[in-house]
Amino acid sequence: MLAALALACAAPLIGAHLVHESWPPERRMNTGELIDPLPLPETVLWRLDGTPFHFSELKGRWIMVQLDEARCAEACRKKLYQMRQVRLAQGRDMHRIERLWLVADDAPVAAPLIGEFAGTHVLRARDSRLLARFPAQRDLREHIYLIDPLGNLMLRYPRDADPSGMKRDLARLLKLSRLG
Repeated sequence: MLAALALACAAPLIGAHLVHESWPPERRMNTGELIDPLPLPETVLWRLDGTPFHFSELKGRWIMVQLDEARCAEACRKKLYQMRQVRLAQGRDMHRIERLWLVADDAPVAAPLIGEFAGTHVLRARDSRLLARFPAQRDLREHIYLIDPLGNLMLRYPRDADPSGMKRDLARLLKLSRLG
Protein backbone atom coordinates (compact mmCIF):
# COMPACT_ATOMS: atom_id res chain seq x y z
CA MET A 1 0.00 0.00 0.00
CA LEU A 2 2.82 2.37 0.88
CA ALA A 3 4.62 1.49 -2.39
CA ALA A 4 1.48 2.31 -4.40
CA LEU A 5 1.20 5.68 -2.68
CA ALA A 6 4.88 6.45 -3.37
CA LEU A 7 4.45 5.45 -7.04
CA ALA A 8 1.34 7.66 -7.34
CA CYS A 9 3.32 10.63 -6.02
CA ALA A 10 6.42 9.94 -8.11
CA ALA A 11 4.63 9.25 -11.41
CA PRO A 12 3.93 12.92 -12.25
CA LEU A 13 7.53 13.87 -11.45
CA ILE A 14 8.92 11.06 -13.61
CA GLY A 15 6.50 11.94 -16.42
CA ALA A 16 7.42 15.63 -16.26
CA HIS A 17 11.10 14.78 -16.42
CA LEU A 18 10.62 12.54 -19.47
CA VAL A 19 8.56 15.16 -21.30
CA HIS A 20 11.02 17.90 -20.40
CA GLU A 21 13.95 15.91 -21.81
CA SER A 22 12.22 15.19 -25.12
CA TRP A 23 10.29 18.43 -25.65
CA PRO A 24 10.04 20.13 -28.07
CA PRO A 25 10.13 17.26 -30.52
CA GLU A 26 13.18 17.20 -32.79
CA ARG A 27 11.27 16.49 -35.99
CA ARG A 28 9.53 19.38 -37.75
CA MET A 29 6.61 18.86 -40.05
CA ASN A 30 7.59 21.55 -42.53
CA THR A 31 10.68 21.86 -44.70
CA GLY A 32 10.48 25.61 -45.19
CA GLU A 33 11.21 28.20 -42.54
CA LEU A 34 8.00 29.52 -41.01
CA ILE A 35 7.66 33.28 -40.96
CA ASP A 36 5.24 35.05 -38.64
CA PRO A 37 2.34 35.76 -41.02
CA LEU A 38 3.16 39.07 -42.58
CA PRO A 39 0.40 40.81 -44.57
CA LEU A 40 1.73 42.21 -47.82
CA PRO A 41 0.59 45.69 -48.82
CA GLU A 42 -1.76 46.16 -51.74
CA THR A 43 0.51 47.45 -54.44
CA VAL A 44 0.76 47.84 -58.17
CA LEU A 45 3.50 45.94 -59.96
CA TRP A 46 4.27 46.16 -63.66
CA ARG A 47 4.12 43.45 -66.31
CA LEU A 48 6.99 43.31 -68.77
CA ASP A 49 4.82 45.05 -71.38
CA GLY A 50 4.37 48.00 -69.00
CA THR A 51 0.77 47.35 -68.02
CA PRO A 52 -0.16 47.47 -64.33
CA PHE A 53 -0.66 44.31 -62.30
CA HIS A 54 -2.49 44.60 -58.99
CA PHE A 55 -1.19 42.18 -56.40
CA SER A 56 -4.80 41.60 -55.32
CA GLU A 57 -5.38 39.75 -58.63
CA LEU A 58 -3.69 36.76 -57.03
CA LYS A 59 -5.57 36.84 -53.71
CA GLY A 60 -7.29 33.59 -52.98
CA ARG A 61 -4.38 31.56 -54.40
CA TRP A 62 -1.22 30.15 -52.89
CA ILE A 63 1.71 32.01 -54.44
CA MET A 64 5.31 30.90 -54.78
CA VAL A 65 7.54 33.95 -55.22
CA GLN A 66 11.13 34.50 -56.22
CA LEU A 67 13.00 37.75 -56.69
CA ASP A 68 15.90 37.99 -59.13
CA GLU A 69 17.48 40.03 -61.92
CA ALA A 70 16.24 39.90 -65.49
CA ARG A 71 19.39 38.18 -66.75
CA CYS A 72 18.43 35.18 -64.57
CA ALA A 73 21.64 33.30 -63.82
CA GLU A 74 21.75 29.56 -63.12
CA ALA A 75 20.47 29.87 -59.52
CA CYS A 76 17.51 31.91 -60.78
CA ARG A 77 16.66 29.32 -63.44
CA LYS A 78 16.89 26.55 -60.87
CA LYS A 79 14.39 28.33 -58.60
CA LEU A 80 12.00 28.89 -61.53
CA TYR A 81 12.31 25.20 -62.43
CA GLN A 82 11.69 24.09 -58.83
CA MET A 83 8.62 26.31 -58.52
CA ARG A 84 7.20 24.91 -61.78
CA GLN A 85 7.87 21.30 -60.79
CA VAL A 86 6.49 21.68 -57.27
CA ARG A 87 3.31 23.19 -58.72
CA LEU A 88 2.96 20.43 -61.32
CA ALA A 89 3.49 17.78 -58.63
CA GLN A 90 0.31 18.93 -56.87
CA GLY A 91 -1.76 17.27 -59.59
CA ARG A 92 -5.40 18.27 -59.51
CA ASP A 93 -4.67 21.00 -56.93
CA MET A 94 -2.09 22.80 -59.07
CA HIS A 95 -4.74 25.32 -60.18
CA ARG A 96 -4.71 26.64 -56.59
CA ILE A 97 -1.06 27.73 -56.91
CA GLU A 98 0.45 30.67 -58.80
CA ARG A 99 4.12 31.36 -59.52
CA LEU A 100 5.52 34.85 -59.39
CA TRP A 101 8.93 36.10 -60.50
CA LEU A 102 9.65 39.62 -59.29
CA VAL A 103 12.28 41.12 -61.57
CA ALA A 104 14.46 43.47 -59.55
CA ASP A 105 15.88 45.57 -62.41
CA ASP A 106 14.82 47.19 -65.68
CA ALA A 107 16.89 44.98 -68.00
CA PRO A 108 15.02 42.97 -70.65
CA VAL A 109 14.01 39.40 -69.83
CA ALA A 110 14.93 36.86 -72.51
CA ALA A 111 11.88 35.64 -74.45
CA PRO A 112 13.03 31.98 -74.43
CA LEU A 113 13.17 32.11 -70.64
CA ILE A 114 9.59 33.38 -70.46
CA GLY A 115 8.51 30.60 -72.83
CA GLU A 116 10.34 27.93 -70.85
CA PHE A 117 8.51 28.91 -67.66
CA ALA A 118 5.15 29.79 -69.21
CA GLY A 119 2.46 30.44 -66.64
CA THR A 120 4.83 32.25 -64.29
CA HIS A 121 3.79 35.84 -63.69
CA VAL A 122 6.87 37.92 -64.51
CA LEU A 123 6.58 41.36 -62.94
CA ARG A 124 8.84 44.35 -62.38
CA ALA A 125 9.28 44.94 -58.65
CA ARG A 126 9.74 48.69 -58.55
CA ASP A 127 7.72 49.11 -55.36
CA SER A 128 10.15 48.97 -52.46
CA ARG A 129 7.21 48.87 -50.01
CA LEU A 130 6.51 45.34 -51.16
CA LEU A 131 10.14 44.22 -51.32
CA ALA A 132 10.82 45.61 -47.86
CA ARG A 133 8.29 43.14 -46.43
CA PHE A 134 10.21 40.06 -47.61
CA PRO A 135 12.60 38.93 -44.87
CA ALA A 136 15.94 37.53 -45.99
CA GLN A 137 18.97 36.19 -44.18
CA ARG A 138 21.39 37.87 -46.59
CA ASP A 139 19.73 38.63 -49.90
CA LEU A 140 16.16 38.39 -51.18
CA ARG A 141 17.46 36.42 -54.17
CA GLU A 142 18.51 33.60 -51.84
CA HIS A 143 14.94 32.39 -51.24
CA ILE A 144 11.67 31.12 -52.60
CA TYR A 145 8.74 32.50 -50.61
CA LEU A 146 5.21 31.21 -50.10
CA ILE A 147 2.23 33.53 -49.70
CA ASP A 148 -1.08 32.20 -48.39
CA PRO A 149 -4.47 32.89 -50.06
CA LEU A 150 -5.11 35.79 -47.67
CA GLY A 151 -2.00 37.60 -48.90
CA ASN A 152 0.26 36.81 -45.94
CA LEU A 153 3.89 35.92 -46.39
CA MET A 154 4.28 32.71 -44.38
CA LEU A 155 7.13 30.41 -45.51
CA ARG A 156 10.63 30.83 -46.85
CA TYR A 157 12.84 28.25 -48.55
CA PRO A 158 16.53 28.56 -49.32
CA ARG A 159 17.32 28.63 -53.03
CA ASP A 160 18.79 25.12 -52.81
CA ALA A 161 15.78 23.68 -50.95
CA ASP A 162 14.78 20.08 -51.48
CA PRO A 163 11.88 20.17 -53.98
CA SER A 164 10.31 17.03 -52.47
CA GLY A 165 10.13 18.82 -49.11
CA MET A 166 8.55 21.86 -50.77
CA LYS A 167 6.06 19.55 -52.47
CA ARG A 168 5.13 17.91 -49.15
CA ASP A 169 4.73 21.28 -47.41
CA LEU A 170 2.48 22.61 -50.14
CA ALA A 171 0.45 19.39 -50.40
CA ARG A 172 -0.16 19.50 -46.63
CA LEU A 173 -1.21 23.16 -46.78
CA LEU A 174 -3.54 22.56 -49.72
CA LYS A 175 -5.11 19.60 -47.95
CA LEU A 176 -5.68 21.48 -44.69
CA SER A 177 -6.77 24.79 -46.21
CA ARG A 178 -10.23 25.52 -47.50
CA LEU A 179 -8.91 28.76 -48.93
CA GLY A 180 -7.22 28.99 -52.28
